Amino acid sequence: MPLTHSPLRRTILLTAIAMLAFAGNSLLCRLALAGGHIDPAGFTLIRLASGAVMLAVLAGFGRSARRLSGSWPAAAALLAYAAAFSFAYVQLPAGTGAFLLFAAVQATMIAAGLARGERLTGLQWLGSALALAGLAILAAPGADAPPPLSALLMIISGVAWGAYSLLGRGTVDALGATAGNFLRALPLAMVVLLPGLLSIPLPGMIGVICAVLSGALASGVGYAIWYAALPGLTPAQGASVQLSVPVITAIIGAAALAEPVTWRLGLSSVTILGGIALVIGMRRAAR
Repeated sequence: MPLTHSPLRRTILLTAIAMLAFAGNSLLCRLALAGGHIDPAGFTLIRLASGAVMLAVLAGFGRSARRLSGSWPAAAALLAYAAAFSFAYVQLPAGTGAFLLFAAVQATMIAAGLARGERLTGLQWLGSALALAGLAILAAPGADAPPPLSALLMIISGVAWGAYSLLGRGTVDALGATAGNFLRALPLAMVVLLPGLLSIPLPGMIGVICAVLSGALASGVGYAIWYAALPGLTPAQGASVQLSVPVITAIIGAAALAEPVTWRLGLSSVTILGGIALVIGMRRAAR
């Protein structure tokens, strides 16, 4: 194969690994919490701590050329995302949670664009309506509906992650900023979550391992790989490829965690992903 094709192959490989890492966060969290191996607060603290350590190593803070960056508002948004994410997965199946999270993130990003004066075409409005309809299908009352509080928490988590992403726009050193935000989120998490841990039994080994893997690998290394892949992707491609994350999560969740793939999840996933793809695709065409 010609050497000119090697950057494309590298981008595809890095992107695929990053998407698996993103899906891994949902799967590891669900595995730890569904089995009662750890509580949500403990999972969040260990995830943030291990992610901060790994990102600090990757960012190379030992070198004088790189300085700690990020911000306290971004750290607060990161903590809100991580905490709501963990508490939601006490009851939510991995696939359902991933679809709710992803839809909420995209809705937040689209809403922010509208607030900045962006205008949607007719097809983009149709896509937005389809995505909202998919969310309504997923959350509608019924025997296989997700628990309302857990669904709400995951939507809050998605909004917080969307806000975190918006706060990071224009960051020159994305890896350094992410490491700084994780490090800042730790003391905030200690203040918010640690008091509740005093009356909870110590987590089991499986729970700790899942939290460390989620923080250090799925978050820390996963984010670093994603940043390495982004230069080879257009903004539209970067947004579109993330449509695969909820699908990957649902498939692996069904295979590894024996979670059912219901008609509700199937119908809502097609509607949500189709609607968001329409918004992203038309935005790309408009450029």
